[in-house]
Amino acid sequence: MSQKIVLAYSGGLDTACILRFLQERGYDVVAFVANVGQQEDFDAVEARARAQGATDVVVRDLRQELVTDYIVPAVAGNAVYENRYLLGTALARPLIARHQVEVARAFDASILSHGATGKGNDQVRFELAFAALAPRMTVLAPWKDREFLDRFQGRQDLLRYAAEQGLEIDVTQSKPYSTDENLMHCSYEAGVLEDPAVAPTEDMFRLTRSPADAPDEPGEITLRFKNARPVALLEEGSDNETEDPLEMYLRLNELGGLHGVGRIDIVENRFVGIKSRGVYETPGGTILHAALRDLEGIAMDREVLRLRDSLSPKFAELIYNGFWFSPEMDFIRAAFAQAQELIDGEVRLRLYKGQVSVRGRSSTSSLYDQNLASMDVEGGYDATDARGFIRINSLRLKAHRVIVRTGEQ
Repeated sequence: MSQKIVLAYSGGLDTACILRFLQERGYDVVAFVANVGQQEDFDAVEARARAQGATDVVVRDLRQELVTDYIVPAVAGNAVYENRYLLGTALARPLIARHQVEVARAFDASILSHGATGKGNDQVRFELAFAALAPRMTVLAPWKDREFLDRFQGRQDLLRYAAEQGLEIDVTQSKPYSTDENLMHCSYEAGVLEDPAVAPTEDMFRLTRSPADAPDEPGEITLRFKNARPVALLEEGSDNETEDPLEMYLRLNELGGLHGVGRIDIVENRFVGIKSRGVYETPGGTILHAALRDLEGIAMDREVLRLRDSLSPKFAELIYNGFWFSPEMDFIRAAFAQAQELIDGEVRLRLYKGQVSVRGRSSTSSLYDQNLASMDVEGGYDATDARGFIRINSLRLKAHRVIVRTGEQ
């Protein structure tokens, strides 16, 4: 009796060839297709998987869950890898892996497979998630399998194999770089982009206009938050108020894309120790980050904010490296959930020529006291108290000065 294996299947060249390769090795392959917001015809993807020999195909729409359980917590925790990358690919992988494990259990399969390469981050993200969620299941990763590597050196070998096997592959989508798309972002890497001095061409971008071609009139929006979670989007000149998390995020992507928001071009450090050049467009995520960071300024306690931000780089690193399902992630997310309480209010934003600027904010849980901050009224602050405050804080500076310059009074 053939063993069942569940393959994370995209319908592209790699997973099509992997599906057939696994069949040749005697496996019954269940193709798992995750809709995380990529622009695909999922009916066509399912049909292609069946035509390529999958015994079963499971397609799941995971977009809402991606927004509410992954994107929103990441934004709330100020997760920015190496101070620039908003982690679009990394956020989708644990979600896909979790549902892939569910599918394997539903089909009584004990083997999981994916098409991530042996040099990238995704192999780690998938397999660490599998280890945490299904430690007794086996992982078969063809791009780390010697038989597969000896047979397929690269793309040309895969294309020849696909032709020999009669696999339907949409080669017209071939580009001189690779892409990964989901609700959070679209990424571009490899191919011509491996030279960090080569600028990306304008026709490469899928989600955003060039800032130079963006409208001359800015877009004005308001985002409302409750406990650091976005709960409403209002657009100037419209009576519409979007509250559904998925619809809100889709609309933010549209508006950010229209105004050229969210493009970056970076060289980052992969977990496996390789530097990698990536170009990303993250329109909706960039807007959310800007809005929530501003609201925190008025509604989050200073020391809580500083402590949260001291952990944010580690939070981002855990996401990037694939440790979403780990004890340390549970600890950080529990702490961040406490910090997010009462981060309520509205932020008015302007989208213009690739930039997001804050136009104002208000909060029902504001810690800002206008009278206390004002230079025109005393507001309960006794300025004479500052003498002692400064005197005490200057003691160590005076002592240090004496030691450094012996004898100086």
